[in-house]
Amino acid sequence: MNLLVTGAAGFIGSAFLRKALRKKDKVVILDKLTYAGHMANVEELVDNSNCIFVKGCITDQKLTESLLKEHQIDYLVNFAAESHVDNSIHSPGEFIKTNILGTFALLEAARGYWNQLTGPEAVIKKNNFRFLHVSTDEVYGTLGETGKFNEELPYRPNSPYSASKAGSDHLVRAWHHTYKLPTVTTNCSNNYGPRQYPEKLIPTMITNALGGKHLPVYGNGKNIRDWIHVEDHAHGVYLALTQGVPGETYCFGGNSERTNLEVVNSICAILDDIKPRADRQSYSSQIKFVEDRAGHDWRYAIDDTKAQRELGFARTYHQFEVGLRATVEWYLANGEWIQKVKAPR
Repeated sequence: MNLLVTGAAGFIGSAFLRKALRKKDKVVILDKLTYAGHMANVEELVDNSNCIFVKGCITDQKLTESLLKEHQIDYLVNFAAESHVDNSIHSPGEFIKTNILGTFALLEAARGYWNQLTGPEAVIKKNNFRFLHVSTDEVYGTLGETGKFNEELPYRPNSPYSASKAGSDHLVRAWHHTYKLPTVTTNCSNNYGPRQYPEKLIPTMITNALGGKHLPVYGNGKNIRDWIHVEDHAHGVYLALTQGVPGETYCFGGNSERTNLEVVNSICAILDDIKPRADRQSYSSQIKFVEDRAGHDWRYAIDDTKAQRELGFARTYHQFEVGLRATVEWYLANGEWIQKVKAPR
């Protein structure tokens, strides 16, 4: 298959890219290479044969149109997004531009390309075409002590980030129902694993701990997140792309709820074991509680029963601590990657 994957130089996109290339798909990467998208994530995969890199922004509709036609794309997968909640609180404009207007431009490019697929030979290609949009569980708002998000819940976004993603999800739904464009949407819980940019919780704690810095924990650290390994998420997205029903939404979770403080303490314990501090004190002594995030959602958790039932989705990383340890070990072994992505550009 010929895939156009936006944002494939980012954390989750690059994991999906590896999945697709293992399946022998041909992939065109479209990525703007913002601060969170790096060639370091994909440079060994770009060979100008099965994997081509194009630098560009998803708001550039004409560029997307040309790539769809030139490479006769079968599937368009949209990972491109501004995704850090803190950044959205301070600079919401970029999130509106990329996440909403960018998705609109992709949908319009895909609609034009899909509509021009005519004739006997194009019927199968038109029937098989998919526009898959990758979203987040944050569009559903926040949970109390019980319950989990699922595909039937109404949207209740609470941050500029989640509001921008909710807006893009609604556009995808509308383009299917109005124009019959074969779209699929996925929503996932918090991702972790290799190549996550060092601004998110887990890589921040790993790099700060090793650098002798404070480990900042919002509020009292009791906010709860469900964690899915990025490789499990990439597997789920691939299933949704190849087996999902147009117009449907599929949720992917990790069945691994932990408080933020529990995650940080687990990271400290792993580092204490495999790379102890010179003074033999625990890395947990570096934890510092800081002012809570504005509008901090209390709890996220996903019920992915639908994906398991309809797509055959199954997780490889059943135990969060096993995946977390592997993640810590990856960061310890890839200091050069950390330096590359943190270097000024």
